[in-house]
Amino acid sequence: MGTIYYGGSATPIHIEDRALAHLKVVIATKLRRGESFTVSWQHPDDQPRGRSAIWLHPSIPLRFVFDDPESTELSRKWIEELADSANSSGGIMLVAEHMDVGPGEADDPAPQEVHVVAT
Repeated sequence: MGTIYYGGSATPIHIEDRALAHLKVVIATKLRRGESFTVSWQHPDDQPRGRSAIWLHPSIPLRFVFDDPESTELSRKWIEELADSANSSGGIMLVAEHMDVGPGEADDPAPQEVHVVAT
């Protein structure tokens, strides 16, 4: 479980390492361009129902911390989906990765969960 530390907030945002690695690519690209935007997510099942959003701006300190010391292999498709949402008026909506399936494999209609835990 990775962590985002944003601004002066004492509240870290915990996100699965794989999801955080993909999110980091999109966020870094937007911030490098000097763009501000939001990142939104639905609360996991073990928290009260709802959703959260943070406003990201290039001048606000941001740090990504990964629990896994090894880099994960990135999915171009997932990065593109996140980037498309980043360029919308609603900002990035953190969605689960849709895994590619090989020939003859059934596509699982239930995507993997993305656990985001604000503590």
